Amino acid sequence: MAVRADAGQRAGSRSSVPTVSDPTRVRNVVLVGPSGSGKTTLVEALLAHAAAIPRAGAVVEGTTVCDHDPAAVRQQRSVALSVAPLLHEDTKINMIDTPGYGDFVGELRAGLRAADAALFVVPANEGREGAIDPATVAQWEECAAVGMPRAVVVARCDHARADLEATIAACQDAFGSGVAPLYLPIREGERLTGLYGLLTQTPAGQAPPGAEDGRGELIEGIIEQSEDESLMDRYLGGEELDVTTLIDDLETAVARGTFHPVIPVCASSRIGLDGLLEVLVGGFPSPLERPLPPVTGVDGTAHPSLTADPDGPLAAEVVRTSADAYVGRVSLVRVFSGTLRPESTVHVSGHHVFIPAQRREEPDGGGPDGHDADERLAHIYAPLGATLREVDACVAGDICALTKLGTAETGDTVSDTEHPLLLSCWDLPQPLLPVAVVARTRGDEDALVKTLGKIVAADPTLRLERNQETHQTVLWCMGEAHADVVLSRLRSGGADVDTEPVRVPMRETIAAPARVTGRHVKQSGGHGQYAVCHVEFEPLSRGAGFEFVSKVVGGAVPTQFIPSVEKGIRAQLERGLTEARHPAVDLRATLVDGKAHSVDSSDAAFQTAGALALREAATVCGTILLEPFDEVTVRVPDEHLGAVLGDLSGRRGRVLGTDIAGPGRTLVRAEVPCAELRRYAVDVRAMTSGAATFTRRFARYDTAPT
Repeated sequence: MAVRADAGQRAGSRSSVPTVSDPTRVRNVVLVGPSGSGKTTLVEALLAHAAAIPRAGAVVEGTTVCDHDPAAVRQQRSVALSVAPLLHEDTKINMIDTPGYGDFVGELRAGLRAADAALFVVPANEGREGAIDPATVAQWEECAAVGMPRAVVVARCDHARADLEATIAACQDAFGSGVAPLYLPIREGERLTGLYGLLTQTPAGQAPPGAEDGRGELIEGIIEQSEDESLMDRYLGGEELDVTTLIDDLETAVARGTFHPVIPVCASSRIGLDGLLEVLVGGFPSPLERPLPPVTGVDGTAHPSLTADPDGPLAAEVVRTSADAYVGRVSLVRVFSGTLRPESTVHVSGHHVFIPAQRREEPDGGGPDGHDADERLAHIYAPLGATLREVDACVAGDICALTKLGTAETGDTVSDTEHPLLLSCWDLPQPLLPVAVVARTRGDEDALVKTLGKIVAADPTLRLERNQETHQTVLWCMGEAHADVVLSRLRSGGADVDTEPVRVPMRETIAAPARVTGRHVKQSGGHGQYAVCHVEFEPLSRGAGFEFVSKVVGGAVPTQFIPSVEKGIRAQLERGLTEARHPAVDLRATLVDGKAHSVDSSDAAFQTAGALALREAATVCGTILLEPFDEVTVRVPDEHLGAVLGDLSGRRGRVLGTDIAGPGRTLVRAEVPCAELRRYAVDVRAMTSGAATFTRRFARYDTAPT
């Protein structure tokens, strides 16, 4: 193993760069927890404690390493993933700070992809509220589903309303079995002065009340996870078990993801930081101990599973993309296999290249929109928040930053040019809040197009839609906070934009059957125009589309002109039946008779006659306005079920059914007008304290209220 700081640089300066050449000396840890829980403050304290920075910054002052985004400084909360490495006991710990607010779940998912273990940060005053934040519980369950090792940090123990014991009990209740404290608080009056180690029984002579019972519960929990079946018998027989054995079994259980230690921490006084670092290094797994994402060739062919081998085939993934005013595009990369080296050429594979269209989520069904390109690396950097420090290489298991990869987007695979690979995508939520943007002036239009391309490439939870019907540019965001960040980035990129109400694309149809005549006869000297068609129109059921039938007999309309009538009607359907110019649907046109002229009839004349017939039918029998409906699926805790059902009814929704979606949760299926869903992403979150999630997909068009 090689661990070094750049020559001539003072230990503890911001320029110190921890690097490793052995994946066993790397720990990738993602910090998870609700907004305001103290994740960023904890990272600052750990960095200062490990002498990675001279002193800890403050969120309220905008001086932290991780919250460097201008939007984060303005909102005083994290809005993007950030990496901050430190060195402890010759082990590099990449701390991945993620936003806690629900709008930025895409950043959290990227952090989970880059990490090998998760550190759940819960504020010490949370226990007073009686329960852990539901969104945090959902994130815990998400980690449990993939077997990710987890530990719990109870932060902000110096808070005026801190109740450490109640918070630990709330964690045990919310997160289930395997959650147990390693330490109990030592207090002088109400002030936290230190921690008492339950296993080591240190400091000696300072055991707080409840230490003996807490130690017994901890040992029993460790023994249950031990592979040594004799330990329980020995313990119940009164034998004093060796602490070293218990610690070894504890570390094994933590790495396996079956035991979850709780560590109280006070960032301001640094109490608990040493114990936390011990868990991160000794209890959390190295990249060699975690399975890697599935990989294929870029053409979809099978490929053997990879391991975190620095000498293996290169396979790295862009987990985040950002733009720097000075160096341009910055790609944050997790190396899963092989070694990245400066001045080398790599292959960048687009993350949507080989996903079949039928598996895509886009409304148009999707299609191949990825990319493949060879690009030459210049330098490799170790990121410390926004600061980039140059390094000689980045080995399997480590995280680095690359600059000026022109085609790389978040989720792309970086591999060897001779053996290009494609790592499987991670799951991302569907953006459900539409925001229509418009350039304030004509001069802003070019800047808007250019900046939008960069932002969409960097943020996979942002979807860009250029609606050809409403002529709007719509950004589908995760919520209002996400939209606020996107708009601020657009404006900082030089595009002065405004927002406008999102328009819903409507449809029209005829209200009743009618038989009409489309007549197009003109004579202005020379070759004229002559076409007459008699057409019967009738409405069809919703979703039936358009049907054209010919019942012409005796050649009243020559055979070659029958398709012309249909083409004219279809063109008018696209133009609409009224001045509103909404496309028309769900009707049948039956051509029953007509007239033609041997000289003046033509394809164009019969197209015009067909269009005139449809317009006449709309005048004779009237029109009906149709609005789009989406099928909405809401996953909601049972305590909020009544509120959600009532709200859906108030949005003119029709509940299709409910199903059990797990303990204490219900899945609600409903059809709701799209016009009523424009702010549903915001409203359902407020209604359920962020505990509900929903998806939507187009269902049908139906009659709009008059």
